[in-house]
Amino acid sequence: MVADFLKSIMFATLSIKMKFLKSCYLLLFLILSLAMAIPAYAKIYYSKQEAMELAFGSEATVEMMSLFLTDSDVEKIQQLARVKVDSALFTFYVGKKAGELIGYAAIETHKVRTKPETLLIVLNAQGQLTQVQTLAFHEPPEYQPSQRWYAQMFNLPLEDISFRAKIQGISGATLSSRSAIDSVRKVLAVYQTLKIRET
Repeated sequence: MVADFLKSIMFATLSIKMKFLKSCYLLLFLILSLAMAIPAYAKIYYSKQEAMELAFGSEATVEMMSLFLTDSDVEKIQQLARVKVDSALFTFYVGKKAGELIGYAAIETHKVRTKPETLLIVLNAQGQLTQVQTLAFHEPPEYQPSQRWYAQMFNLPLEDISFRAKIQGISGATLSSRSAIDSVRKVLAVYQTLKIRET
């Protein structure tokens, strides 16, 4: 009787263990299936430190310039850029080498379709656009503008940086290219509105 009782306990315990292991394997399978189903689009190309080196070179010193926009600043920037300004705080990174001003950089993050993109936007000491780099892009890679496309904006005045002026569109990447133009126009408009000059 005792042997039968112990045997029944052992079978019951074994059955519980088997069900538990089966549940664990099922859960693991579901997690792996979900991981494989989610597209691995997110791509971070450069860290903040690497971005500053891209902007100004490895030997430059970089200072952060925090700008507090007044209501009239915001209104003027929005008129110039034709873009909504969501924050009254704006940051420029100021690059210098041997005490001489190299230029200004801004890091802009915005939503493309449903996911964000982060751009490094670089102006020279005279406030002209000289560089745009993608720091992070979380949409599918086919929607990402190329460096060649960004280059068409370099050294253009703000009013010419538009699909209606001198910028060519990208077939299949309209939203990402429009977002990039908006960010560039915003940075140029902030620079022009606040008449930033470093001596």
